Amino acid sequence: MRTDTSDVQQRVQRALDKLVESGQETGLQAAAYFRGELVADAAAGLADPVGGAPAGRDTLFHSFSTAKGVTATVAHVLAARGVLDYDSPVAEYWPEFAAHGKQDITLHQVLTHTAGVPHLPSDTMPSHMSDWGEMCTRIAGLSPLWDPGTDMGYHGWTFGWIIGEVIRRATGNPVSAALRDHVASPLGVADSLFFGVPGSEATRLAVLVEGNWDAAIAAMPDSAPIFLASPRPIAAGAGLGNGEAYLRADIPSAGTMTAAAVARMYAALLGEVGGVRLLSAEHLARVSAPAASGTDRMLGHHSPKALGYFLGLSWAGGSPQSFGTTGSGGSAAFADPAHGISFALTKNRLTVGPADQAARSVAHEVYAALGRTA
Repeated sequence: MRTDTSDVQQRVQRALDKLVESGQETGLQAAAYFRGELVADAAAGLADPVGGAPAGRDTLFHSFSTAKGVTATVAHVLAARGVLDYDSPVAEYWPEFAAHGKQDITLHQVLTHTAGVPHLPSDTMPSHMSDWGEMCTRIAGLSPLWDPGTDMGYHGWTFGWIIGEVIRRATGNPVSAALRDHVASPLGVADSLFFGVPGSEATRLAVLVEGNWDAAIAAMPDSAPIFLASPRPIAAGAGLGNGEAYLRADIPSAGTMTAAAVARMYAALLGEVGGVRLLSAEHLARVSAPAASGTDRMLGHHSPKALGYFLGLSWAGGSPQSFGTTGSGGSAAFADPAHGISFALTKNRLTVGPADQAARSVAHEVYAALGRTA
């Protein structure tokens, strides 16, 4: 039985317009695929509230940890081709990583946030983040906070550099090239899905603006576990995310994208999109299955994870079967194999808590328009 998808675009556009008109959001995009077909691609508001540039469907939004799902997907595509092995120690690819008791940490443990190295040196500054070699040296010098594989804690920044350096060592190319060659180019989104943004695309960037994110971070005590993973100077606010050097650098725990590009990537995990499927059904079942569960030591709450993705993204509008990642400030992207839906929302006003409802509210419009229940 064919599902009528004719009003998905209209409902999504209305939802975005309402969020802007109410003052809840500044500029944002949302996109959705259903069974491999694009059913919504919409934008509203301002990409630059000072200059007045409108947000369009091709505007690039820096979306912080929403890109972790992109990094995981690149790793999975390479694993499917035999370039990477989930059960191999990271040190087999990156020998220097073995220092200080990390010699047995596997790629699987990094992908599931159980490796025990979620932290960065407390003196890590934004200037360090744009130097790939510096960051890898800092991470190689860490000692695990717990016995690897015995507990879980969100690897907020280290996730990207560890997986990215494994990819670089295994392929001989930076992670940005692996993204382009193995995921973005085959899907036709090489101009809209980035780790580091090329200078030629800088005019398409949205300007991040403070909602209540910075105030929420400032109110947290220095003892909060999240500051082990993300020291205060790099706690993912608008000041960091608008930095030119930061945006140009490969930092694969974060990334810059359009909603349509990352939604297309997730759709191509679920099935064929434009003749391209990124993983076989069998491989997808493996990487999207529950792999780690319990209370996350960095986040402080129950947080089940698949292989590189969070599971059951209800806070972003997904069903219990959905997998994907969300980003500081309210961006989100996920796939829902139970319903054949992939969804993404990107935005430039950084919000948290009750102010952060955009992804969930717009995703619910997609599910409702398709006659599905999240």
